[in-house]
Amino acid sequence: MTTTYLAGEKASPSHDLEVPARALAIGAHPDDIEFGCGGTLAKWAAKACEIFHLVCTDGSKGTWDPNIKPADLAQRRQKEQTDAARILGGNTPVTFLGWTDGELESGMIQRSQVVETIRRLKPDVLLAHDPWKRYRLHPDHRHAGFLATDGVVAARDPLFFPELGAPHRPSKILLWEADQPDHEETIEEENFQKKLLALKAHASQYESTMGINQLDDPSQMAAFEQRLRTRLLDNSLSGGAKLSEVFKLIDKV
Repeated sequence: MTTTYLAGEKASPSHDLEVPARALAIGAHPDDIEFGCGGTLAKWAAKACEIFHLVCTDGSKGTWDPNIKPADLAQRRQKEQTDAARILGGNTPVTFLGWTDGELESGMIQRSQVVETIRRLKPDVLLAHDPWKRYRLHPDHRHAGFLATDGVVAARDPLFFPELGAPHRPSKILLWEADQPDHEETIEEENFQKKLLALKAHASQYESTMGINQLDDPSQMAAFEQRLRTRLLDNSLSGGAKLSEVFKLIDKV
């Protein structure tokens, strides 16, 4: 019997891209990139890949504390993101688009900003949220994902935004949080530790995203590390005790 695969489907998962010369990760909020692909970025940076971060929103509402001023939180999260990027071996300054947390749209103004970044940095691989994830609640994640995919199309074709410079076409896109991932990047222990340290840099998010509400309780941080490790072990598409970050791979860009 002959098996027919739909466009975009692969017969078997792929593993470990050749290390690109340049990679751009696009996240909705500070810390999204570290959760989604921090280990992959650290692995590539250690092998001389230039790593760049683009964060779409200011993160000004990412807290459960109603008494924090949004402007103060945004400033704090920008510093946390810059520190995290450095830990992963990324280039700074990070590109912050600065749209209000929770109010991101995938409109033409935002798309032009992404296009400008892609054409300026010329990444070989682009990493981002999968905008097609089912039942995704947070609108910023959906919009950031569409800005990445729509931005690639506009950045590659010369008649879109000609005022923003020469077109550039990444060779591959990796989308994290995919419902049906078909590509994995295996993560060595040293790069798992860099991912963990980069996430720890986002101290404002300890309670809301990491389940740590007592900073002086080392057991809570240890529990978060174990949850993260277990998630990466469970991710493996090839079986075995491998730490992995998994993606939907688009290689026809």
